[in-house]
Amino acid sequence: MNIYVTVKSIGKRKPHLTKKAYELTSSPTNLRELIREIVADNVRLYNERAEDQPLIPFLTLEEIEARGAEGKVGFGTRYDDRQADEAEAVDAALLAFEDGLYKVFIREEEAMELDAGIDLKDGDDIAFIRLTMLAGRQW
Repeated sequence: MNIYVTVKSIGKRKPHLTKKAYELTSSPTNLRELIREIVADNVRLYNERAEDQPLIPFLTLEEIEARGAEGKVGFGTRYDDRQADEAEAVDAALLAFEDGLYKVFIREEEAMELDAGIDLKDGDDIAFIRLTMLAGRQW
C-alpha cells in the first residue's frame, strides 16, 4: 500500500510541507500499528545508511541540487557508529505521541487515539506535525 507522508516541525524556517511517497508492507488497523511500522522502517534505513558509506565521499551536481532543494547539502556522515534500537525507537515515538509532542493527521483529520481504528487507503495523505515547546515566562 502506498501512502504519502508529510513531516513538518512548527517553528522551522521552511514554510512549506514536503510530501514523500512511502510504501507500507502491511495495512495498519490503528495508529499504533502505523507509527510502529513507519518508525521500524526508518530505524532500518538509518542503520543501513551507516553501513553504506563510501571510502571517499563525493556529491554529484544532481545530488547537490536535490539536497539544496531539501534545505541541507551534506554527505550524510554519521559520527557515531552505534546502531539504533527498533524497540526503543518505537516506544519513544509512541510515548511522544501520548505526551502530545506531535500530532498525526490522516486525510486532514486528526488521529487522536493510538488504538482507535483507522481505514487507510492506497494514496492517502498522512501528516506528522512536530510541536515546539515554548520557553519563557508569561507577562
